[in-house]
Amino acid sequence: MVAITDTLMLSTDKPVMPRLAALLACLVLGYMMWAVIYNLFFSPLRKVPGPILWAISPLPQGLTQCFGTPHKTILALHQKYGDVVRTGPKSVSLLNHDAWRQVYGHRKAGQPENPKEPSFFQAISHSVVAADSENHTRIRRVLAGGFSAQSMIKQESLIGGYIDLFFERLREHHLSGKPIDVVKWFNYLTFDVIGDLAFGEPFGCLENSNYHTWVAMVFEQFKEIQMLAQLRRAYPTLNAAISPILQTFAAKKIRAHDELVEIKVDKRLALQSERPDFMDAMTAPGPDGKQKLSLKELQHNASVLIVAGSETTATTLCGITSLLCAHPRVLAKLRDEVLSAFSTEAEITLVSVQRLKYMTAVIDEGLRIYPAAPASAPRLIHQGGATICDTYLPQGTIVDIWHWPMYHSESNFALAESFIPERWLGDPRFANDNKDAFQPFSTGGRNCLGRNLAYAEMRLILARLVWNYDISFVNEADKDWVKDQQMWVLWDKPPLNIHLERRKDQ
Repeated sequence: MVAITDTLMLSTDKPVMPRLAALLACLVLGYMMWAVIYNLFFSPLRKVPGPILWAISPLPQGLTQCFGTPHKTILALHQKYGDVVRTGPKSVSLLNHDAWRQVYGHRKAGQPENPKEPSFFQAISHSVVAADSENHTRIRRVLAGGFSAQSMIKQESLIGGYIDLFFERLREHHLSGKPIDVVKWFNYLTFDVIGDLAFGEPFGCLENSNYHTWVAMVFEQFKEIQMLAQLRRAYPTLNAAISPILQTFAAKKIRAHDELVEIKVDKRLALQSERPDFMDAMTAPGPDGKQKLSLKELQHNASVLIVAGSETTATTLCGITSLLCAHPRVLAKLRDEVLSAFSTEAEITLVSVQRLKYMTAVIDEGLRIYPAAPASAPRLIHQGGATICDTYLPQGTIVDIWHWPMYHSESNFALAESFIPERWLGDPRFANDNKDAFQPFSTGGRNCLGRNLAYAEMRLILARLVWNYDISFVNEADKDWVKDQQMWVLWDKPPLNIHLERRKDQ
């Protein structure tokens, strides 16, 4: 026993374990010091301007993204440091209008694309959003059928039925004299539409005048998504070690959402009927008679469609409604266009609203001021590196292009904080605007498939709204409703209560 004890003692009579712990602490401290020195003086990104603390550690950016106002912090950094800012040891943010083309744009033959940053899309890794180049092309080709012009015409009666029910509910509120919280009601409408298009049945939000429990869960999970995404991005090794624990205890809403998607997809597949919806497009057999998408791909793409096809459209409608109420001149001009274009409300259809030019300008300006997806969908610089916005970025660099900062930068848009739809209609005051900085539906080979459907749906709803009602704020404080909101991936929207007054000539 004494001999064993003696072997665990050094000549100084100190136990081995404390010395090993001290050695480990020295190694960790040494590694941290070397990381700081490397990131500041030897990293390929060392010449990219940015705050020192952000350059030496991913923690400042991660914390900023979890505090609710990262979009404003990123804009402030660009205003101080320029169009290319280092936001982490291996990440940069870009504000130059040409960044979209250089990072996201179509590639020449043989030129690799800048792939999606995988940690950001881990929860939907089998979707068209996260797929690698080969699988993206295959999945996108399958999904495209559900968003074609022919499909949109087939879907019009289905979408129109929910819009009719939406305006029936508005009339009930008007007759009761109650104001309407359009945040809730636009979400009721868009979730019911996408529920039917994706799963063959609505969520019953309009019917019950309330959120389905799953819809409420969609909103609640984004803080969890943001925190987990930042952990995976900042500390991938640590995330790999503790991810199972986090998934068990800190991501209950995300797991519950995934389980409900699986149930809904299974139920829709059991219908075995041809409906003019997205699931029909995704399950149609290929030339060989086999299903084009796997079950996991069906589930992940359905999950994407639920959020992308509902929350973003509803958010844009809320933002535009707020901006119209705050700008009576724009509201009057929009109403005049709608009233001059149609003789009856029945003439307002998904197809006919496409000719409303001022309406399109209002929507575009609303998306610029209040983009439904204000954050970045990060990319990785491809193998071999690339020169982006006159700055060399080595392969593996994480690149962010934030929508809100890009659209609110005076270097891209004159009077950037002002809501002026005329900027999209040739007004000479905005001749020097960098219009290509505006990419709310992304750009390149991975741009949003639902762009045309989203525009048609928003035009139709807004046209019928201003046809039927004069709208105004219940609370004048809501004039700044689109300002000072917090965001976790998407906006955390407060209520927006609106008065509805039936137009006197109706």
